[in-house]
Amino acid sequence: MDASFRAFRVHQDEQGFRALVEEIGQQDLPQGEVLIKVQYSSVNYKDGLASIPEGKIVQRYPFIPGIDLAGEVIEPGNSEFRPGDQVLCTGYGLGVSHEGGYAEYARLPAEWLVRRPDGLSAKEAMAIGTAGFTTALSAELLLRSGLTPEKGPVLVTGATGGVGSMAVDILSKLGFEVTASTGKAPQEAMLRDLGAAGVISRAELAASAAKGALGREQWAAVVDPVGGPGTGELLKVIRYGGAIALSGMTGGGKFDATVYPFILRGIQLLGIDSVMCPMPLRQKLWDQLSGEWKPERVLKRAISEFSLEELPRALKVVLAGEAVGRQVVRLG
Repeated sequence: MDASFRAFRVHQDEQGFRALVEEIGQQDLPQGEVLIKVQYSSVNYKDGLASIPEGKIVQRYPFIPGIDLAGEVIEPGNSEFRPGDQVLCTGYGLGVSHEGGYAEYARLPAEWLVRRPDGLSAKEAMAIGTAGFTTALSAELLLRSGLTPEKGPVLVTGATGGVGSMAVDILSKLGFEVTASTGKAPQEAMLRDLGAAGVISRAELAASAAKGALGREQWAAVVDPVGGPGTGELLKVIRYGGAIALSGMTGGGKFDATVYPFILRGIQLLGIDSVMCPMPLRQKLWDQLSGEWKPERVLKRAISEFSLEELPRALKVVLAGEAVGRQVVRLG
């Protein structure tokens, strides 16, 4: 590997907090069996939090953020991998407790690595990233819960974001009637291009909230990466036997609810944890994302690419809630 290479690192010391691209060496990488030459990473809300002092993501400094990466194995150590293998990593401690994907090289535990399917380039894999994997896991658990297109329409909240845009694409591809909810009215045409049969504003959705413990049954299922008080309201309007796949908290970490939707309508609230998802299911879902579930419309229409030097701008966009679709970071 190169004697020195570029990395985006955050520091907190006597000089204060700073985040910058700098030259580092192999000695600055953490312990791990497999050395990877990183080709692409991506930009997620958690990465934005890692780039600011009040984000409460990074516990030690200096640190390399980036919760996703895709690249090529350079040194496999004692693992089952071989030099030249194409791999990706999302979740586990990457970019949170273990130096992440915003560097030209990374060293990781072998058990965190997924073999990148042939149907995905490194850029496509990172355009999907944690967001698309979370969507795939949401779809998998909704299907296991009994959801079929015949059960009725599916609502996607936060539909212009990473999880939301992927959910609109994938679920419509699987034959579901998808209604996209968004606070970004100018993006309605894009959401329809991604496969949304209908688009509802965040304000309209809030205005339709039921007054009592239960409301009119509307949605067979909801993919909800937003969370917060809105989740409690959505529980009231899920159709009998339906479900909510809850994966995020950009709307807040708390909501109010009663037992009535659960005991009178038999609905399910499905928690979506993409971080510690077991490897057999993780590999299965990535294989599906490279084939039948590949979000081709998002990959063609809703991807922005940044260099490592441009990363600070991309992080500001995602923190401001202004990101549309997916942002990828080119490291090669």
